[in-house]
Amino acid sequence: MLQNENELVHVKRDVNPEYEIAAVTARLDGKQAVIFEKVRGSKSRVVSNVVSTPRRFYLALGGTSHKANEADVKKNIHARVTEALHSLSEPPRTQDPALFEENSSRNLYDLPIVTHFEKDAGPFITSSIVFSENQENGKQNQSTHRLLRLDDHHMAIRMVEGRHLHKCFTYARDHGEDLKIAVGIGVHPAVNIAAAYQAAYGVDEMLIANSLLEGKLILSKTSYSQVYVPSHAEIVLEGRILTDKTHEEWMVEMLRTYDFKRKQPVFELERIMFRDNAIYHDILPGYAEHRLLMGLPVEAKMYEYIKNVVPTTQSVHLTDGGSNWLSAVIQISKRLEGEPKNALLAAFTAHPSLKMAIVVDDDISPIDPIAVEYAIATRCQADRDFIIIPNVKGSSLDPSSDQDNLLTTKVGIDATATIHKSKERFEIAKIPGEENVKLSNYL
Repeated sequence: MLQNENELVHVKRDVNPEYEIAAVTARLDGKQAVIFEKVRGSKSRVVSNVVSTPRRFYLALGGTSHKANEADVKKNIHARVTEALHSLSEPPRTQDPALFEENSSRNLYDLPIVTHFEKDAGPFITSSIVFSENQENGKQNQSTHRLLRLDDHHMAIRMVEGRHLHKCFTYARDHGEDLKIAVGIGVHPAVNIAAAYQAAYGVDEMLIANSLLEGKLILSKTSYSQVYVPSHAEIVLEGRILTDKTHEEWMVEMLRTYDFKRKQPVFELERIMFRDNAIYHDILPGYAEHRLLMGLPVEAKMYEYIKNVVPTTQSVHLTDGGSNWLSAVIQISKRLEGEPKNALLAAFTAHPSLKMAIVVDDDISPIDPIAVEYAIATRCQADRDFIIIPNVKGSSLDPSSDQDNLLTTKVGIDATATIHKSKERFEIAKIPGEENVKLSNYL
């Protein structure tokens, strides 16, 4: 699809997976997807920047609108994700051999694992979706986790304490078992989106992926880990997370800052399976593809949550300046004083990592930072319209926060015009016919 849309470029020269792939991908950030045809030390091609724009994200979900502006594209994405969440369907499971079973290896050095930044702990798999069984309820869990290559068959795996994979691991450890997992690399973006969505504990994210794919997702059972993974996956790793071994790891996160060093559990490889001519998907940490894959599903969740509290909510936008994670702009059609503050509290509840949120009127574009600043400057009084919430749970990524205790101070800003003054006082002047003027007819 991207080839047909002229949104895919091919790099045919030999490239080094240490820094060079990351450097080229960074220069294409927010632009075309890129396939590296010849990667030093590997037979696999590497693709990056696949869904690094909202429009391509929307196309991956079956969107057909090519001329819609970014605000409309985001609204369509939110609607599509929300629709999928309300129509979950079990994906079919096949007994036929999957394409990823065509080849196998037991050496991690056969994969073109990329080293991205100068102070990284080493080469990381960044598009890896971990499939595991939740032994408490017998259901599967899917989530995205970075994996640091240590040697030819060991990797350190980052698990946020208390989140779903960590709960699965802890349960297995408490029962004296290593946790068997499968790791998928190179899947349809709908699977990445579902894995990034913060579903309730015990919800199988592949039901979300199948709904996003309109029932077309097919799963295959892996022989070692006994979990179901997408049959179309390019590469699948199987192995176990060891209960008795850890290793230090750190890398660049969404904010494009280095995370601090942690002792993390070690994954021990059983085998790698991969398709003929497999394409390895690399996601450049902290850049557009990473931020959109994490942020857009959360935007959809926030939109639905806030709209339940303030029904006239028009859109929710996690800003680029906040790395599509820490800062949001919420657009509403204000009916009553107090609604913006209700929207702010709903936003912080829906997305606990959110640090700052701004509510604007429906004549202010939430994706235009100049328009948003204008609203703060002309429609807001700090003593009346700022909400300061100290010592609350925040993002572990924010280097300014209390990262040991995960505490931060949050701020909400009501940048809507007060209804106690005439609407005309806040009206933005317009020139009739300006939108129809073509400067080429005059200059």
